[in-house]
Amino acid sequence: MPSSLPPSRRAILSAAALSLAPALARAQGGAPQPAAPAAPEPRRLTAAPARARIKPEPAPETPVWAFDGQAAPPVLRVKLGEAVRLRLENKTERPLSLHWHGVRNRNAMDGVGGVTQAPVAPGASFLYEFTPPDAGTSLIRPLVVGGASEPAGRGLSGMLVVEEAKPPAVDRDVPLILQDWRLEPDGTPAAFGQVAFAASSGRLGNALTVNGKPAPVTIEAAPGTRLRLRLANACNARATRIRFDGLKAWVAAVDGQPTDTFEPLRATLPFPPGTRYDILLDVPGPTEPAGSVVALIGPGMPLARIVQTGAPVAARPPVAPIGENKLLPPEIKLQNAFRRDIALAGGAVFDKAKPESAPAFTGDPTRIWTLNGAAGRPENPPLFSVRRNTAVVLALTNGTAFAQSLHLHGHAFRLLHPLDDGWEPYWLDTFQLLEGRTARIAFLADNPGRWLVSATALERFDTGLWGWFEVT
Repeated sequence: MPSSLPPSRRAILSAAALSLAPALARAQGGAPQPAAPAAPEPRRLTAAPARARIKPEPAPETPVWAFDGQAAPPVLRVKLGEAVRLRLENKTERPLSLHWHGVRNRNAMDGVGGVTQAPVAPGASFLYEFTPPDAGTSLIRPLVVGGASEPAGRGLSGMLVVEEAKPPAVDRDVPLILQDWRLEPDGTPAAFGQVAFAASSGRLGNALTVNGKPAPVTIEAAPGTRLRLRLANACNARATRIRFDGLKAWVAAVDGQPTDTFEPLRATLPFPPGTRYDILLDVPGPTEPAGSVVALIGPGMPLARIVQTGAPVAARPPVAPIGENKLLPPEIKLQNAFRRDIALAGGAVFDKAKPESAPAFTGDPTRIWTLNGAAGRPENPPLFSVRRNTAVVLALTNGTAFAQSLHLHGHAFRLLHPLDDGWEPYWLDTFQLLEGRTARIAFLADNPGRWLVSATALERFDTGLWGWFEVT
């Protein structure tokens, strides 16, 4: 998976033979061999100011930052084994970097500005070049130390889809990227950097979009059509649950990693920022009501409506798993694992004498949150350091007054059962830890570099809720 493995003896000998081939051909009277073809030009992705329709008319359009002038977040698609080559051009007024949220990437390409790369200054560019090791659905999120919330809150998000060598048989593959926006009455974004947001629930929006359009979006398809929905939460802080109304939905992948297909309990799934699901479903029959994907916000807010249109199509075979990822270990040996406790602290607190009052924070506004007593800083020592291929178990305790959504960079993990006697039957890279709770995650630290454990609510990330660990 990483590109920093030392070359094998076979690779060295092969390279030497290739370097001698043109000379041998000339000595034998053959024509010189043509040079290897140059790598294709990278795709350019330009981040710049634009305007978008966030609220329905007659509300004014909103000044946003967009990629290539399009309100809809870009969806980049490659096949498994193909390289991503993308040049980010920054024409905004703030430094940028792009984190490939869910890709078990090379460390230099992880896209954490200030840790794995220098932030891309206004007017500058940066080439991202890597080959994703896994098929699946990942998010593209701005992630600069101390400056992630604003570019995301102004609209910069996207999706990376790495298609399987043998994808499941579906009629349509539909990305659905959720964003929320905190807007003033005139349609402009509310001010960024507000301590009250960062110290409590984060920058919760008052308008929702799906694929850059006001929610809900409409998906029209013939009855019986099999859809693959790629659901991704790109909100700054909005954690919710999603429910499938009038639809029989099967989860085929969680956080990009395939799983045995299952029906969600009570047709609902947790959906904190950074989470992705691949859902397989068949469009209801012509006499059945239209189906909806609903966010459980207030009485429920539809994100997508699936409307039957046209003549029914032939029935598909039963839904089946999309295939396991053989690059992930079949088991993690917990008995000899390296173990580390990580305590989350900080944030606003509630006045127990005034239970109806809003939470308050009176400390340093740049160091609102901590992991093991330290707010996230690039110069901090690592939370821990392990050698490559070490099994790691982290016990994360949320001592704050709020649920916390956390992301493990560069790796996929198992969520352990409370007694370490097993794990949930799917891989994750993002999960939500409720206030006052402890959760244990296990992973194989097989990707060398400096990797973050970070909040996915970006105001919390900006104000200290992250740390890093080292795999050598």
